[in-house]
Amino acid sequence: MRLLQPCSISLFCFIAAIVSSASALATPTVVVSIPDQTLALIDGGIVVSRFPVSTSKFGLGDRPGTYATPLGTMAIASKIGANAPLGTVFKNRRPTGEVLRPNAPGRDPIVSRILWLRGLEKQNARAYSRNIYIHGTPEERLIGRPASFGCIRMRSCDVAQLFNSVPVGTRIEVANTGLGPAVAKAKLESQTRSARLAAN
Repeated sequence: MRLLQPCSISLFCFIAAIVSSASALATPTVVVSIPDQTLALIDGGIVVSRFPVSTSKFGLGDRPGTYATPLGTMAIASKIGANAPLGTVFKNRRPTGEVLRPNAPGRDPIVSRILWLRGLEKQNARAYSRNIYIHGTPEERLIGRPASFGCIRMRSCDVAQLFNSVPVGTRIEVANTGLGPAVAKAKLESQTRSARLAAN
């Protein structure tokens, strides 16, 4: 058996450390396509999940009082509702104790899980103060078309799955393009970001 020389061992360890660091730096990315009303979860450069969503029925933007969905790059600032029963109603980000079944008549509260978003660009700088979330809705029959008051709505089972798949700090790209181009752009940006961090 051929033994590795000390310099070979050092080189091997150095390369292994770089690969390990790059893997550790790779974090999931979430992409939301406004035209497709679809959210994709990208992990390791691969789309691992797709979910139908509902964005604002009042259009796009970040102006206060407009109830519009902001575009651009945001991040998950906090996660609220871990382990709450699906359908749990939240008011001011606190559970009320009420649990609703999907499509409960006459009700439209925030339910199940909350991913509170913080804008990272000028075009979405007010997202956090405007309480823009990804959250569950009992109005699941409206998922797949614009119907929200600015947030990104999901079915309760879907938002719980997303909640468990992404950490605080995960980037959210909301794009007014089809899902294909939005995903391709997010993958490229994620690879560039990972390479830059690994180099440092």
